[in-house]
Amino acid sequence: MTTLLPSWVTSANSPDTDFPLNNLPYGVFSADGAAPRCGVAIGDQILDLASAEAAGVITAQGTLQTGRWNAFMALGQAAWADLRAQLTRGLSADAEPAPLQTHLLPMSTARLHMPFDVAEYTDFYAGRHHAQNVGTMFRGPENALPPNWLHIPIGYNGRASSVVISGTDITRPHGQLKGPNDDAPRFAPSARFDIELEMGAIVGQPSDGPISVAQAFDNIFGYVLLNDWSARDIQAWEYQPLGPFQAKATATTISPWIVTAAALAPFRTATPPREVPLLDHLHEPGPMLYDIALQVGMTPENGTETVIARTNYAEMYYSAAQQLAHHTTSGCPMRVGDLLGSGTISGPEKGNRGSLLEISWGGKEPFALSDGQTRSFIEDGDTMTLRGAAIGAGYRVGFGDCVGTLRPARS
Repeated sequence: MTTLLPSWVTSANSPDTDFPLNNLPYGVFSADGAAPRCGVAIGDQILDLASAEAAGVITAQGTLQTGRWNAFMALGQAAWADLRAQLTRGLSADAEPAPLQTHLLPMSTARLHMPFDVAEYTDFYAGRHHAQNVGTMFRGPENALPPNWLHIPIGYNGRASSVVISGTDITRPHGQLKGPNDDAPRFAPSARFDIELEMGAIVGQPSDGPISVAQAFDNIFGYVLLNDWSARDIQAWEYQPLGPFQAKATATTISPWIVTAAALAPFRTATPPREVPLLDHLHEPGPMLYDIALQVGMTPENGTETVIARTNYAEMYYSAAQQLAHHTTSGCPMRVGDLLGSGTISGPEKGNRGSLLEISWGGKEPFALSDGQTRSFIEDGDTMTLRGAAIGAGYRVGFGDCVGTLRPARS
């Protein structure tokens, strides 16, 4: 296992930071009223890459001046590796601090923005434990998985326009609701609003036809935490026959820092054994998942946080590379900035469930918070926080928090 890479940025050497030199995640920030610009997190600091490139101490073909990472991603893998190498050299403990030191600012003084323009958004249903749990609730254990589930990563096309950055408040949605005992649907605020703990994979290279899983793996620039907010009561009424629509259109929250595939390379792991062999076009030539510890925290308004779930990205049945490769099989073009949601990441135990639908078993088993309150779904004022980090030898490669607070429905 790789060990901590020491940096002259002292805070980057703490075992508790999400952002050691091993990580170097990319984001977009603003400070002092200036326009948003590209930066990299290092310890409790942000290195202003726009000003560093303008000063000539970092080079990336001018793409760091754009206030988004799309133009840089489009440069390709050689440019990705080159910038990471420049930053690793310049921020390492044996480097002279002066060239980059003047471009640092405290992260606490900055506002974080969407790090890239989302071209398209596709969400998958690719976690075995989640699919088994949800299917059991609605169809019984013997019919929990649809017939196609063990053969292909199931997905649906979501709304790129609804993807928001961590810290954005979420408004409880209205929609058509029809309970099992209702004679007719009614229009009302969702009463069963939920989260889904996911990872998001960011496509960094375009493709205009089918690509292999290996090519797909190389085309993924990096990863974010992703919260797929879900109105379960709207979903229950609308989803047949074409699947989720308005139930998933309220918002999708992502964490602010893009953790690159290069930073996660030491944590690669294989997808699980399969009782049904996959067709050749979905075969993985090597480990293409990652060992990333994940958790969900729930904080009631004016209350304290309770961690309600812990799981790991390694629980996924299909990797992001398999999802991307499958996405292209019809000839569907993929673009720089496409975002792929993994699907809910749950584990085998009750404490590993990545949605409130599962934790409360459809609302039938309310769970307790640390202050004695109980929940089945999210109440107004509740704050949901997703966290994740790959744990190394004396360091962690983290994503920063993915946070959203639910506000009351508009009247």
